[in-house]
Amino acid sequence: MRGKLRIYLGSAPGVGKTYKMLEEGHRRLDRGADVVIALVETHGRKRTAQMAEGLPAVPPLGRVYRDREFKEMDLDAVLARKPQVALVDEFAHTNVPGGTHEKRWQDIQELLDAGIEVITTLNIQHLESLNDVVQRITGVPQRETVPDEVVRAADQIELVDMSPEALRRRLAHGNVYAAEKVNAALGNYFRVGNLTALRELALLWVADRVDEVLQRYREDHHIGTVWEARERVVVALPGDETGELLVRRAARISQRSIKNTGASGTTGTGAELLAVHIARSDGLSGPTSATALAAQRHLVESLGGTYHTIVGDDIPRALLEFARAQNATQLVLGTSRRSRFNRFLTGQGIGETTIRLSGDIDVHMVTHEVPKDVRHRIAWLPPNPLREAAWGQGRRRGLLAGLLVPPLVTLMLTNVRGSLNLTSEVLIFLVATVAIARLGGITSALVAAVTGSMLLNYFFIPPLYSITIAEANNVIALVAFIIVALTVASVVDLAVKQTRRAANASAEAETLNAFAISLLRGDSAIPALLERFRETFGMASVALLQRVATDSGDAGIHLPDDNDDPARWTMVASTGAEPALCPGQADTVVDAGRDAMIVLRGRTLPAADQRVLAAFAAQATAALERRRLARAAAEAASIAAADKMRTALLAAVSHDLRTPLAAAKAAVGTLRDPDLDLRPTDHAELLEAADESLDRLTRLVENLLDLSRLQAGAIKLRLEPVAADEIIPRAIDDVPEVTAGRVTVEPPEPDLPPVLADGPLLERAIANIVGNAIKHTDSPVTVTLSALGGHVEIRVIDRGPGIPVAYRDQVFLPFQRLGDRDNNAGVGLGLALARGLVEAMDGTLTPEDTPGGGLTMVLALPAGPAEELPS
Repeated sequence: MRGKLRIYLGSAPGVGKTYKMLEEGHRRLDRGADVVIALVETHGRKRTAQMAEGLPAVPPLGRVYRDREFKEMDLDAVLARKPQVALVDEFAHTNVPGGTHEKRWQDIQELLDAGIEVITTLNIQHLESLNDVVQRITGVPQRETVPDEVVRAADQIELVDMSPEALRRRLAHGNVYAAEKVNAALGNYFRVGNLTALRELALLWVADRVDEVLQRYREDHHIGTVWEARERVVVALPGDETGELLVRRAARISQRSIKNTGASGTTGTGAELLAVHIARSDGLSGPTSATALAAQRHLVESLGGTYHTIVGDDIPRALLEFARAQNATQLVLGTSRRSRFNRFLTGQGIGETTIRLSGDIDVHMVTHEVPKDVRHRIAWLPPNPLREAAWGQGRRRGLLAGLLVPPLVTLMLTNVRGSLNLTSEVLIFLVATVAIARLGGITSALVAAVTGSMLLNYFFIPPLYSITIAEANNVIALVAFIIVALTVASVVDLAVKQTRRAANASAEAETLNAFAISLLRGDSAIPALLERFRETFGMASVALLQRVATDSGDAGIHLPDDNDDPARWTMVASTGAEPALCPGQADTVVDAGRDAMIVLRGRTLPAADQRVLAAFAAQATAALERRRLARAAAEAASIAAADKMRTALLAAVSHDLRTPLAAAKAAVGTLRDPDLDLRPTDHAELLEAADESLDRLTRLVENLLDLSRLQAGAIKLRLEPVAADEIIPRAIDDVPEVTAGRVTVEPPEPDLPPVLADGPLLERAIANIVGNAIKHTDSPVTVTLSALGGHVEIRVIDRGPGIPVAYRDQVFLPFQRLGDRDNNAGVGLGLALARGLVEAMDGTLTPEDTPGGGLTMVLALPAGPAEELPS
């Protein structure tokens, strides 16, 4: 069984994470658990060291790196010891080269896989998703990060919180760093503003994590009621221009919720804003504007909210189901602008129904001006009966009217008998039948026509109160009534069907438009499509499965039980809880191209939605094919680049390797020739020539090896504050072409900060830049240092011919000598290697024109703090 992971999360160093971890270790030890310290970093803190006493420990493993010894966790020893609980400090730490894994969190994953429970510590600035945010706040880039999904997968995350003032007091008292580092820390990283911002990041991140756990608990226990643990405001967008007003009003409500909840102390994480547009599956929710919805989606996202589209025939219920699924506490709707007569005829509207069914969700009804394009819909006339005819309740009303209206008309006409002739009475029955046909369709009209004809015959056609008809004209009138009534009813029914088809097509187009927008907006194609479809149709889960190739490599061979065998399918992407692992586990299955299936769980989709699903499957198939083609193109591009590099390498080294080898071989061969009587001066010259040739060959091979390591990502960096003015002289000394007085280094500014860099690699990069300037110009070379905007700039200035702007990018390509005219200038790796090394240290290397002529290479690196900051 896999071990459990517990993380103590802090906003900054010194809040007490390690102390809490050790305290928990003592508590577990007192309860009889087998607890060991796998690795603890006390950083010289006495109270932390005292807390570590009494706990069994696995001795750390010493590793030497760049003449310094470091202590790392002995992973093999901990696995061999196999305790119940291991205490491992600094979850984000980067291991010294030579261990099993690059990162300590990867070591911890191995401990967890071995069934060992791990308790560890982490600072908020080491989360991958917050890396850039922390850098903007503190001005210090974080080199050691942990993927968010690794941290979120922890079984328990406990926040170790401390106010900025308390942490600064702890720092001033010497409880965090040594006395000589306190002032620098208080004035840099541990400023009140930095600590406050980092604390807020930690609180918000943990609150989101808690919210995820709460949502998962509600889903697992099928809890549908709203728990007001966090304010969420849902705004319903009708699809017209009033949506913008509703969004802005909902945003103000959410902002007030932030202030109110913060003041009350319930939560300080603020209110979430969610906008939702409900498209009816029959398309009869009224005209919508795709342009207006797109603008409102942009507005919602600019206000920090999220936009959703779902399909539902019963808009109030669909809206409330969405709100409860999101655990929303408040719902914002636009008020109805229907007339009183309209409301009397049609009953409750969306707003009134939503309020009646809302339960524990607060509903805000927002008044607004009537959009010009919908004013015709709120006139005194009742709503279009064609719309009602498309609803199930419209047909039920039509049948009821077909049975009740003719007797009511009969009762009315019998009270005025004698004042109307038979023609007028037939026409009145005909009008009633047509009205019923408009309400309920042909079936209701048939019922009304049959009922009306019988009542006409019995009460109004002589002889009265008899089913016999005395005159032929009356027979013709009765037959004409039935024919006209049924004809009108059939025409109305046909119009209803056409209206429904058009409306369904509109709804499907709107849904597919939402799918297309999710792709065009740059979302991850397949996951975005799956999540959009699951949300739109209210499915429990949606997954895209691809058939696993057989041993023969042919995925197209279908075995009889493939659909019920999860081993025959691999999941490309999924969304929702407990997705189907094979088609046999799904409620709805649709083909998504060759050897691919889209499987849905939750309910069986009706035929109308199946058509949308087929179109959706086509988009998913296209996205899957694009992914395959992109991977193939990337592999082909990688192979082409490797071939190009190999060709360039062979072409470049064909001369540059052969020349120094030939020179060294000639010199050594001359020295070994017994027939030659060499003078001492000749002997010395030959030795010097051989030595220079071998040095040139050594530099070439080193450059080739370093460039290959750089491109493979195999160079390990140790970034720390270093003094650039101390590195530059050593770099110049490494350039063999430098003669006395050729390179001048100007004195740096007195308050120049150190650079955050790997010292040896920076020295190598500067040597390559200076060496390139020496080789290609005859002018003096000047090196200057300056600080600018949080960076330190090293400028290598020459007065040579310069480089045209169009060719400046080419000089940084491997095996490039501008013009390729002089093979004696080298293989063309110097600047390529220099830029690669600088960019690996988060710096830049750019060429500029030297005023008055020449070229200036500007090497910019992040400025480091005066004192080394905590990791």
